[in-house]
Amino acid sequence: MTEYFTKFVWLFYYLMVINIVTFFIFGIDKYLAVIKWRRIAEKVLLILSVIGGSLGGFIGMEIFRHKRRKMNFYLVMLLILLAHIACIYLIVLRCVE
Repeated sequence: MTEYFTKFVWLFYYLMVINIVTFFIFGIDKYLAVIKWRRIAEKVLLILSVIGGSLGGFIGMEIFRHKRRKMNFYLVMLLILLAHIACIYLIVLRCVE
């Protein structure tokens, strides 16, 4: 069992870091929106989410109340999050067998 966990320690750390970074980037973008400065492009927010930061981005959206009215953006973020959950589930399922 410990062999299983040591294999994916790097994945756990990567996901932790990218989700924390994405969370703070969403917070910074919200702050920039409030003070009416130049914003972080939605493309950047989505790329950070696609490369593993979907949970951090989604939590950031909720905590900072950011981009929740943009239904298309919200749905894309939700789909990315669900895809990541499915991928992690399949990885764990495959490794347990």
